[in-house]
Amino acid sequence: MDEKLPMDWLSNQQPARRPARRVLPGFKLTLGFTLFYLSVIVLIPLSALVFKTFTLTWEQFVFAVSSPRVMASYRLTFGASLIAALVNAVFGLLVAWVLVRYTFPGKKIIDALVDLPFALPTAVAGISLTALLASNGWIGSILEPRGIQLAFNPNGVVIALIFIGLPFVVRTVQPVLEDAEKELEEAATCLGATRWQTFRYVIFPTIGPALLTGFAMAFARAIGEYGSVIFIAGNMPMVSEITPLIIIGKLEQYDYAGATAVAVVLLVISFALLLLINALQAWQRKRGGAQS
Repeated sequence: MDEKLPMDWLSNQQPARRPARRVLPGFKLTLGFTLFYLSVIVLIPLSALVFKTFTLTWEQFVFAVSSPRVMASYRLTFGASLIAALVNAVFGLLVAWVLVRYTFPGKKIIDALVDLPFALPTAVAGISLTALLASNGWIGSILEPRGIQLAFNPNGVVIALIFIGLPFVVRTVQPVLEDAEKELEEAATCLGATRWQTFRYVIFPTIGPALLTGFAMAFARAIGEYGSVIFIAGNMPMVSEITPLIIIGKLEQYDYAGATAVAVVLLVISFALLLLINALQAWQRKRGGAQS
């Protein structure tokens, strides 16, 4: 006569499941490799920069980083980078919008041209812009007789930084626009929302963090740009001299400590600005999640 077996005995007879195998090694190994790689590539060079600066006294450090010529380069570098990043945020969004929402002849060619500043050497970009905007260039020969000079002054710096920073905004916003739910836009239109209201309350909260990320990347890229700027800036002290050129000049004079001092100031300001932008991104995501 068969008797019912206890459920505990039946459960014990089931074969034990094997732990799922992961493609990558464990957390400790990957974390250790990540920290080691970042230390070799990022932290050690930056620490060497700081340690070299410590060879200066405080008075020497202040003199190296706050001379009138260096302060003028700070104003030009950060001011031009901010203007270029803001322009790229606006027009990069428009370019990404056109590439995602519309179909037209030559769309793939224009999409490929967006990445041209990535592939083009910065020196070639600077020479090309100078050839166009100089007084004997195609565009400069038309504008300069009318009193508009774009080359060999701060205007040329801004134009060069716009050229090299545009792809960062376009390529950051474009995939977010592609994944955006058009049903929400259609629902807003059906409820009587205008185009501006639909963009402000439906589309912009979705692409806002990506747009801010593209702005931050374009801004950070512009701060350290050198190759495309030196050809079109004119490099006039107190007028169109960028901070990376100040650093190169100090290195050519074998003033390594002075060069690292200016570089440390540039690094600290850039890092603080990026932290601020990341904090704004986190606040915007948190605000968007609370509203949804």
